[in-house]
Amino acid sequence: MARPILHYVYDPLCGWCYAAEPLIQAAAAAGIPIMLHGGGLWERPVHAPEAKRRMMRSTDGRIAELTGQVFGAAYLDGLLVDPATIWHSRPTIAAVLAADQLQSGQGLALMSAIQRAHYVDGRRVVQDQVLTDLAGSIGLDATAFAAALQDVAVDQHVQHTRGLMDEFDLHGFPAFLVQHVETYARLPHERFYGQPDTFLATLKAGSVA
Repeated sequence: MARPILHYVYDPLCGWCYAAEPLIQAAAAAGIPIMLHGGGLWERPVHAPEAKRRMMRSTDGRIAELTGQVFGAAYLDGLLVDPATIWHSRPTIAAVLAADQLQSGQGLALMSAIQRAHYVDGRRVVQDQVLTDLAGSIGLDATAFAAALQDVAVDQHVQHTRGLMDEFDLHGFPAFLVQHVETYARLPHERFYGQPDTFLATLKAGSVA
């Protein structure tokens, strides 16, 4: 029986995608093929207003309680409260694409590195140099990565992801589709936060309803 393929609609700067990281890592460790689809939560570079940042902090607290994911002081008391912080998904999605272009499977590793750099270390992951440093930290050649980062077709990729979301009525990030040969099914993921083993067992069993 063919293994299922997990299609993951993500955004590196989405707190709930950070909440889902242990689920994705469990699937990857079990050898389940994962296809990444960057959706672009922050479509343009923006400075988040104070009310938005307060809402994000509250959500981050819920995520930490639910999943045990770590939000570092450098993020909570630095990046998140700084009105000059730029929020923009495009550079981070481009980085994931560039990593996979250089070495298949490394996009997922870089996404995890980006999430931890952002949410734990409070680094400004919208900056090319930070992304290049993170690529080097997972073993990618920095020069090759920097070149790939400028050339990847990120806008077309995001457009394709939005089309996928429309086709399967997927709302927000993260979102999951499980593919069995030519059949696709949405995987409601909310009940699995903090339960990567149950998520993995559900994937393996094919019980996605």
